[in-house]
Order: sequence, then C-alpha cells, then structure tokens
Amino acid sequence: MIRHITQTINYLVLLPFKENQMMESKREYVVKMDARLKELKSEISELEKIADKAVAEVKAEYRQQIKDLFLKKEELQDKVNKIQKTGGNAWEDMKAGTDLSWEVFNESAKTALKKTK
Repeated sequence: MIRHITQTINYLVLLPFKENQMMESKREYVVKMDARLKELKSEISELEKIADKAVAEVKAEYRQQIKDLFLKKEELQDKVNKIQKTGGNAWEDMKAGTDLSWEVFNESAKTALKKTK
C-alpha cells in the first residue's frame, strides 16, 4: 500500500516537471528550426537576385533551383509546424525526420549558391 502511494506521489509530482522539461526542449528546438528557416529564406532571396541578373538560359536553371528550394523550405516549415502542435513525446519521433529535411534543404541551398559563384 505504501509503495503504491509513493508511486502515485512520484507520478503526480514528477510528471509535470518532466513534461515542463520536455516542453522546454521542444520550444528550443522549434525556435532553432525557425531561425534556420529564416536564414535559408535569406539565401533563397540572394539566389533570386542573382537569377534576375543572369542571362536568359541560365535564368531558367536558377528559377528551377529556387522553386525546388522553396518547396523544400515549405516542407520543412510544415514539419516544424506539426512539431509545435504535437503533444507529449511524439514530437521527438518527428525530430529525426525534420533534422534530415533540414540537412537536405541546407545542402541544396549551399549547392545552388556555389553554382552562382
């Protein structure tokens, strides 16, 4: 009986603490990803400026790269939005996929910028 009461007290006392700790981590992750998205939006804008100055045949290639990057950014933004709305520990399951999307997007943006230099 005492063991059961101890377990119940631990559950009621520690659960809110653990959830608060988890929520902080989730918030920090979402803030970090939002900052990355803003950074990449800036890189896309830089590519658009370069594309505007390019000759016609190269413009089409730049425009396609920009379109691809924009779609990848939107996909990443959707994942971050879903993480924000997800409760409990489920967001941690989504984190790996979001990080992978970030890596793919970031590499694509860097490659596109290298081609312009």
